[in-house]
Amino acid sequence: MAEKRSPATLDEMRAIIGSLPGPDRDAAAAAEQREAQLTKPAGALGRLEELSIWMATWQGKHPPSCVHPRVAVFAGNHGVAKLGVSAYPAEVTVQMVKNFVDGGAAVNQLCRAVDADLRVYEMALDQPTEDFTLAPAMSEEECATAIAYGMMAVEPGIDILAVGEMGIANTTAADWVGPGTGIAGEGLRRKVAVVEKAVALHRGPAKDGFDLLRRLGGREFAAMVGAIIAARMARVPVLLDGYAATAAAAAIFALDKTALDHCQVAHRSAEPGHRLLLGHLGKVPLLDLGMRLGEASGATLAIAVVKAALACHNGMATFGEAGVSGKEGQ
Repeated sequence: MAEKRSPATLDEMRAIIGSLPGPDRDAAAAAEQREAQLTKPAGALGRLEELSIWMATWQGKHPPSCVHPRVAVFAGNHGVAKLGVSAYPAEVTVQMVKNFVDGGAAVNQLCRAVDADLRVYEMALDQPTEDFTLAPAMSEEECATAIAYGMMAVEPGIDILAVGEMGIANTTAADWVGPGTGIAGEGLRRKVAVVEKAVALHRGPAKDGFDLLRRLGGREFAAMVGAIIAARMARVPVLLDGYAATAAAAAIFALDKTALDHCQVAHRSAEPGHRLLLGHLGKVPLLDLGMRLGEASGATLAIAVVKAALACHNGMATFGEAGVSGKEGQ
């Protein structure tokens, strides 16, 4: 008989945060050296130059690559949805997962456009989390198990990971309240009241970011945390999608301010709380297109920006190769 494995614990996940690999300084130096030799004024490509160096730094190699991008969408249901905090019913989560599988969602089209591999992970959709206005959304074991499940999204061979989610009521779980799926008026006021009640209940007893995650988050939030951690361990840079994905990442940031250095925020969501959260994390998004769809749509779109950055970095001629005079005095 096979030995039954002990369930994952949040303390195990906390220990992993304390042992994450740091940046590869040699790869970063090689990228910086090449960038300085390319046929353009220094800094002329702006953040494209920064992205190339960032990719090399966290892939731990030079030249960096973006030929096998993976898009991971985690889907979960929330007990708080029954309080009327969303414009859509909870069953839409299941229906949208089917839409992803059938290829009919926005993220499917974006994956085709950037030649990315899409994976959709269902997080016990028939078992919504607890109503977090009355109790923690998840037990410690449920949260740790969801984190461990999310870690499986990082498979060998991928060179960048776009992380996103689907889950009715998950902008309520993200905790700075905005319109989400389009709720307004009395519905928005109800959503604010729900969040205020939940925060009042859990702020005192919460021990750290992971404890807040299990109290106020959801299975898809925990799985995104797992994917982000596993990507760091495997030297895979991460593109975070909008508001919910950034809120999930904030649980890691609360434990270690450097633990998201391998992550870029793909876009600034139209959700008003996202701007506040980005300021807290010190992250500047790559895109600002007024999007608020979720489902890793913004992160998938940002893959194209990363590919463009690496095409320039790896493909441009140096001053010496092109026979172009460099800057005088150098």
